[in-house]
Order: sequence, then C-alpha cells, then structure tokens
Amino acid sequence: MVGLGVPTALALSACSSSGPSQTGAGGGTGGSGKGGTSYWFLTGQPQQGIREDTVNRFNKANAKTQIKFTEFQNDAFKQKIKTAIGAGQGPTLIWGWGGGGLKSYVDADQVVEMTSFFDENPDVKDKIFPSAFGAATVNGKLYAMPIETTTPIVFYWNKKLFDQIGAEPPQSWGDILDLVPKFNAKGIAPFSLGGQSRWTSMMWLEFLFDRIGGPEVFQNIFDGQADAWKQPAALKALAETQKLVNADGFVKGFSSITADSNADQALLYTGKAAMMVHGAWTYGSMKADGGDFVTGGDLGYMNFPPVDGGSGDPDDTVGNPGQYVSISSKASKEQQDVAKKFLATTMLDDTEVKKWIDSGNIPVVKSAGDQLSSVTDKNDAAWLSFVYDTASKAPTFAQSWDQALPPTAAETLLDNIAKLFQLSISPDQFADNMNKVTAT
Repeated sequence: MVGLGVPTALALSACSSSGPSQTGAGGGTGGSGKGGTSYWFLTGQPQQGIREDTVNRFNKANAKTQIKFTEFQNDAFKQKIKTAIGAGQGPTLIWGWGGGGLKSYVDADQVVEMTSFFDENPDVKDKIFPSAFGAATVNGKLYAMPIETTTPIVFYWNKKLFDQIGAEPPQSWGDILDLVPKFNAKGIAPFSLGGQSRWTSMMWLEFLFDRIGGPEVFQNIFDGQADAWKQPAALKALAETQKLVNADGFVKGFSSITADSNADQALLYTGKAAMMVHGAWTYGSMKADGGDFVTGGDLGYMNFPPVDGGSGDPDDTVGNPGQYVSISSKASKEQQDVAKKFLATTMLDDTEVKKWIDSGNIPVVKSAGDQLSSVTDKNDAAWLSFVYDTASKAPTFAQSWDQALPPTAAETLLDNIAKLFQLSISPDQFADNMNKVTAT
C-alpha cells in the first residue's frame, strides 16, 4: 500500500516519496562487504531530513565509526536494493517495510537474526509498540527493528452529512449497511473509494477478515496454509464486501477513481460522500486541501467498527505498523557492530521522536504519547492522540497485505480485489485464484 506525502505541517505519509537519488554527507554508496558502514533510505520531506539528522548525530558522536547514507526515490530504491542485496553488495543497514520483503531476505540468508540484539538491549525493545514487531518477525524470530512512524487505516465520516440525515456514526457492520440506503435516498454516496488504485479497496477486506474471524485468518494465509482463502471467515468477509457493493455502498464510478489524485478524499470533504476508509496520512492532505473541513471540526474519525457476531477484537487495526531496518548478513563484524550501536543509541532517541511528532507523525514508540502535549492546535492534538491510541493499544496491528505478501502474490491479490469489487468474480472464485499463489 502506498500513501501520498503532503507538504503540510501535519502531513502523515505512508511509504511513498519523491526526489533525486543522493549520497549523504561524507559518503558514497559502498557495499556491505567493503568500506564503512552504509545505510540506504528514501528521499521525500519531512522524512528525508529526519533520517539524515539521525545519521549525522550518530556520526558526530562517533567520529571513528561513521555511517555513510545514500538516498533513493521510492521506485528506484525498490529496484536497486533487491539487485544489490542479491549480489551481496547491499548496504549494511537495510531500510524497508518488513513483511513479505523481509521474509524473502530471511529465506535467502541475507539479513542477520536480531532476536539476540533485543535480548541484549531490552530497553530498545521495550520502548517500541509491541504491535509493530509482527512485520519484523519471520518464523517466530526477529530480523528487523521497527522504526520511524505508524500509520493505521481509519474510518472517516463527514459530520455535516450525518447531521443532515439525523444519524450517528456506525457502531457495527449492521449499522453501516443500514446507513447506505439512507444516504443514497438523499443523493449522497455512502462511501468514497478510489477503486482504480486497488489497494484502497484492499483496506476493506483487511478489516472485515479481522473483525469477522480475528488476525489468525490472514495469518494462516501468510503462513501458506492450503485453502486458507476458503476459511469460513474469509469467504464471509468476501461475501459481505460484495453485499456492500450490491447495495450501492460506494460512490458511482469508484472503479475509475484514483487515490493518487486525492479525488477520493475530495468526495468526503466536499460533501459528495458521507464516509471513507483510508490511511491516517490522508488527514494532512484533507487539512491542506479541504478548506475548513478539518479546522472547522466537520471531520469525524474512529477505528473500524466490529462485525455483528464476529470474533475479531474491535481494537485491532491494519495498515503500516512502522518502517523497518535490518542488518545485512554480508556485512563484516565491524560494520554489523556499528549498525547495532546506531540502532541501540540513536535510532528513535528523544530527539528523533520529537522531530517525527513535530512533522505531524506518530513514531513507533510509547514515549510519543508524553510529547503530544506540545501540539498546540486542538484538532491536530486530538488527531495525533487518536492515532497514538489506535496504534499503541492495538492487540494486533496487521500489516497491509500487499506488503505482507511476496510481490507476485501481492499483484495477483490486487488484481482479484479489483474484480471482486467489480462483481466480475465470486468469493469462491477469488479464493480459488488466491490459493494458487499463496499456498506453499
């Protein structure tokens, strides 16, 4: 899943970025097997500046053990890192999204197991949200450190439109289905959706799978169990999705609306759609582009409601639990030691945490809650507190499926999600198609 970064004070971004490839102060790229300790990460402000500052502060405090960083645009990074690591020429510190990409590194013995690192540095592990470690875990062992920020998926609604029909925010899936005809009767689309982007539709399945059957439903899929997509809870979630589509729950023409243009967000803040399920990063862009929609208090938000009779915990969430950094197994012992010192002493220290909060993000650490009192705008403070509570209190924070699964399976998933929402395949056909690519 990719979210759009927005140039505002409160621009909560997911994993996209832009800008030219650059080499950090004091260094070239350098492979893991030679030269100094190296670190590759993404461009795009404000994230880029914070990452640079963290490395520079470490280098200033450790004159004899410098880290050289190199920056890449998102797409260029994905191509370069895969090729470089495969050739044993990747960086010492490997930035990424965890999940399926990390698992591929583990399967190829390209990253260091970090369970012992956290055992030796219990204070480091203890300060990070427990829910962030899921996407850092492969076969029960840790291979990455959760870093940077957390961005859950959020259920948004337009308060003015709810007032128009005299309705309250939905407290269950049944309430959602009941609201659909009421908004349609007033000529208001119940839900906005940028369906052409596909990953926006995926958010609905992520929540429904969890709310109906709990996190183990997708965990069985991730683990490669045979026929995992045909678990009863999975088939019910797929069927409920199509029930919402058939009821005209989404704006007309949703399959041709793109999320990259922020057109789906515009439908919510201009009053053409009453509700939207989307990433936390959209708060910043709606504040920037939506007039007084956010500043005037018309934006409502909450976690996705429970499904009637479902066994999932309504405090669970989905999205991007964090970003992740691993250590190359091809790096020398000296390079690995420098990398571990960097992670233990400087990554996610108080200075970096404050910078993430000042940029309008919630870092993946428990102490972030203590710093929110410094946010003076009441809307922003309430929003950031909500994101913090959602991420920190979630029993399970499931990673976005297109990041959790290997790239080939993820593409098949997105393609079949589009077909499911277009009603061109049935839940059984969807499950059959997906079982072919995820079962091991």
